[in-house]
Amino acid sequence: MSEKSDYYDILGVSKNATDEELKKAYRKQAIEWHPDKHQSDKEAAEKRFKEINEAYQILSDKEKRAAYDRFGHSAFSPGGAASGAGGFPGGNPFGGGGSWKVYTSGTGGQNTAGFDFGDPFDIFEQFFGGGNPFRRAQSVPRYGVTIGFMEAIKGVEKRVSIDGKERKIKIPAGVDEGSRIRFDDFMLSINIEPHGLFERDGMDIYVKVEIPYSLAVMGGKIEVPTVEEKVKLKIRPGTKSGTMIRLRGKGVTRLHGRGRGDEYVRLQIVVPDKLSRSQKNLIKELEKEGL
Repeated sequence: MSEKSDYYDILGVSKNATDEELKKAYRKQAIEWHPDKHQSDKEAAEKRFKEINEAYQILSDKEKRAAYDRFGHSAFSPGGAASGAGGFPGGNPFGGGGSWKVYTSGTGGQNTAGFDFGDPFDIFEQFFGGGNPFRRAQSVPRYGVTIGFMEAIKGVEKRVSIDGKERKIKIPAGVDEGSRIRFDDFMLSINIEPHGLFERDGMDIYVKVEIPYSLAVMGGKIEVPTVEEKVKLKIRPGTKSGTMIRLRGKGVTRLHGRGRGDEYVRLQIVVPDKLSRSQKNLIKELEKEGL
């Protein structure tokens, strides 16, 4: 069995990275390695994508990260180094052998089991939580599910297999990365696949839109995408590259409460790689005019 890569190396961050740095690194890596962008080698991309999600899932949780920093990957291997390091050979001294399963949704809407590894809470919640050491007997199993970006925005119903039984779960609109939903007999942690166009920060949506130089200079109207529909946007004459325009109420529905976040459109002026002869002549004329 090959040795697993370091979670920090997978995300490309240092061991003292902040939560914000972890989130940015995760988004960057997840977008880069999304299987849809690697059709020629989709199997390798899917493997890498799962590694990235697994790394972020551990490091974005304070207790799991503390366990990983202390014991490494063995923190999540039943009977591994972590179980012996605390003086409890053979695993959790308080009983319980649950595992933490991650379910991912395929492109066809089907749910397939992902990686399966020991839950660090089974062993380490006594070390880091400071609670009753016998609380484990009253805790509920924890599971994870990966859903699409737009599914998190609009809400979705999923069929997943938990302990051999098929369950139908309803995920409300507005859930974010790392959100936890408590059901009657288990806890569900949400992981969200990145989107090829939109980025999300809390309840706000960010999108980059390219515009031609002529439109930036002269002004005009364009259509920009939102998570619901395309809307018309007025571009003022003299708009500079990098200008950010706010669309109120075009973001994510608030999970607990009314209203929605906003969408921020960042305008980028396109510089063409090649020009036709007539375009070059026009540019030369503009150059003569000091533009």
